[in-house]
Amino acid sequence: MEIASERDDFSRSGPLYLTIVDWGNVHHRRSIAACLVQGVYVLEHDRQEKRQALAPPWWEFFDFQLLCTLVDDVDSSIFGAIYEFKPEANSHYSAEIPRHVIAFRGTMTERDSVSQDLRLDLRLIQNGLHQTSRFENAMRAVRNMVAVSGASNVWLTGHSMGSSIAMLAGKNMAKTGDFIESYLFNPPFISAPIERIKDKKVRHGFRVASSVITAGLAFAMKGNNQERQPSEDPFTVLSNWVPNLFVNPADHICCEYIGYFEHRENMESFGIGGIERLATQNSLTGLFMNAMGWEYQEELQLIPSACLTINRSPSPTFKRAHGIHQWFRGDLSLQSKVYQYKL
Repeated sequence: MEIASERDDFSRSGPLYLTIVDWGNVHHRRSIAACLVQGVYVLEHDRQEKRQALAPPWWEFFDFQLLCTLVDDVDSSIFGAIYEFKPEANSHYSAEIPRHVIAFRGTMTERDSVSQDLRLDLRLIQNGLHQTSRFENAMRAVRNMVAVSGASNVWLTGHSMGSSIAMLAGKNMAKTGDFIESYLFNPPFISAPIERIKDKKVRHGFRVASSVITAGLAFAMKGNNQERQPSEDPFTVLSNWVPNLFVNPADHICCEYIGYFEHRENMESFGIGGIERLATQNSLTGLFMNAMGWEYQEELQLIPSACLTINRSPSPTFKRAHGIHQWFRGDLSLQSKVYQYKL
């Protein structure tokens, strides 16, 4: 418990170097978004351990207040929080500052939350997160805050499973024309971890073969169905939403996003981008289930555009590579690139 408490204690683990926040600085925004997610984890730790609250400094340090918590209907655990920016009277309000931030935690292994969290992890793997009461509660909160503040004044952020909740909510809002600034840490990519193959040529070969097969099946099925107008195509609708994804190549849960976007760019450079544009918005599982006539929700990780940030700093263990704490450090070696979907 001593180690857990140390990581929960902002005075020992938080980014104390951010005494002056430059909201125009992307690294400051990243660190603050990660801290607000950590605040949700600590809120749930405080609840389970019935201890003196350690959570408030994780948001109060940045002039936020806790507006409300989001509670799971099944196990009564805190899975999310809505924060409101409340600067001091003499503080200058910048256009980059969100009025509200909605943050979601990931899976916790503590006794009072592990059972429900693991059930939700399974639903995520089965592409059924949209059918859970936790997501429905999250989606309701997002819609309510957008109605109150406007999409341009709201941030979405989450870690691990929480980033999947935030991503799905962001995708749903983007389909209605509301593009919410989003900070998604270690978002799960449910597929074979091709990115973990060390041999670059073998890795590339796997990706090309997969793209050709997927695109071929998608093209064949397209001929058997009524063709959508461009304005109705999900990727076209979503292409202007550019969430911020933060991944670590040593984390097998999220590292496939690296290959997902890099491969699409490589295929464009080879002059066969059309194949990859078709493949990147489909999966073999989804195509098979649609061919069988089964209803299948579009896969969560298939997104057209993103600002992808890779943590190239050494990560000696998977736990560190997947953890939220890495993202509010100030000494990271980061590589960022915007991938904008080409219609």
